[in-house]
Amino acid sequence: MDSDAPTTGKPNATRFVQNAEMPGLIENVKQHWLRWAIVLLVAIFVIRHFSAGSSTDSSTTAAVVHAPVPVAAVAATLGDLNQYINAIGTVTAYNTVTIKSRVDGQLNKVNFTEGQIVKAGDVLAEIDPRPYQVQLEQAQGTLAKDLATLENNKILYARDKELYAQKVIARQDLDNQEALVGQYGGSIESDKGAVDNAKLQLTYSKITSPITGRVGLRLQDPGNIIHATDATGLAVITQLQPIAVDFSIPEDDLPKLEKAMKANPQLPVVAYDRDVKHKLAEGALLTTDNQIDQSTGTIKLKAAFPNDDNSLFPNQFVNAQLLVDTIPNATLIPAAGLQRSQQGAFVYVVKPDKTVTMQMVTVQATQGDIVAISKGLTPGQLVVTDGVDKLQQGAHVNMQLAAMPPANAAPGNAAAAPSGPGANP
Repeated sequence: MDSDAPTTGKPNATRFVQNAEMPGLIENVKQHWLRWAIVLLVAIFVIRHFSAGSSTDSSTTAAVVHAPVPVAAVAATLGDLNQYINAIGTVTAYNTVTIKSRVDGQLNKVNFTEGQIVKAGDVLAEIDPRPYQVQLEQAQGTLAKDLATLENNKILYARDKELYAQKVIARQDLDNQEALVGQYGGSIESDKGAVDNAKLQLTYSKITSPITGRVGLRLQDPGNIIHATDATGLAVITQLQPIAVDFSIPEDDLPKLEKAMKANPQLPVVAYDRDVKHKLAEGALLTTDNQIDQSTGTIKLKAAFPNDDNSLFPNQFVNAQLLVDTIPNATLIPAAGLQRSQQGAFVYVVKPDKTVTMQMVTVQATQGDIVAISKGLTPGQLVVTDGVDKLQQGAHVNMQLAAMPPANAAPGNAAAAPSGPGANP
């Protein structure tokens, strides 16, 4: 018998229960440790995975930070920068004439072709001259008659002077004859005027061009009866050579203009087309208006153009470019390369080690897409013009050379040159 058994001889119930629960407890402990072991393994795996990912991201970020920035650069050049005043202008003819008849009559002939270039004195049209020929003959006949009468009265006057000297006739008779001589002398002068007028009217029957220019569309056809009082006329002639361009500039540009005109009264003016892409003609400033338009704050100018090739046409819209100054031997860069900050203007310059550095500069003048630098930059230095927004001090770059815009290009037409396919230096 077990020594732990009660004295009563009955089995111990508590120990029996403990012996029965022992295997379940051991199983629970095993499952508990198994779960913790699995969690621990998962945690180690996750930590190692993220550690490897962070290492990869760090290396990638470092690679991005140190990757060269692709840029385009232009070498600063030494040259002259022209300073212009740009304005919108209108082509105007020096002279515009409406051809009209000075006499009435039937239009017999038209001697011009629409659009033809005619010279001063060319006969453009002819009116029936017969009525004016008749008037001329009548005036000439009257003149001849009065001339004969005058000669007769002169003879009578000479005779009466002798008779008066012999006291044959009275003084009054002599005076009357003298008055008749003077009267017919006046008639002769009037007759001569009538003859000249008839000749002039006959001349007017041939209509001539008063200027050299281009004839417009014909407004009258042969056979029509035309009058000197007709409003329309026969045609319109406009002078094309030379021709003028009228344009206005702001009053703020007037001091600059006056200074330039003192050095050169005939400042060069260039006319460009509507798109400011093609040069049409070259001329010179002719004059300025004598007052400023208070409503617009501008002053009118007129330039003259030879127009030998007829590239300018009356009432044509053009862009006028007036040269007022030239900056010699300036350091020139594209405007795209100039940057500004609170400290002032600066540029990014590419160094030989393919890194960029910020250089503060002083701007002397700007014309179109070209900037003249007076201080802070030397010719030959490479200035970044494209990709500037990605740069910072000391950044590495992968540079391509770009073309320099022309320094004296048309206004609004000298766009920044695109990045060229130049070799990577």
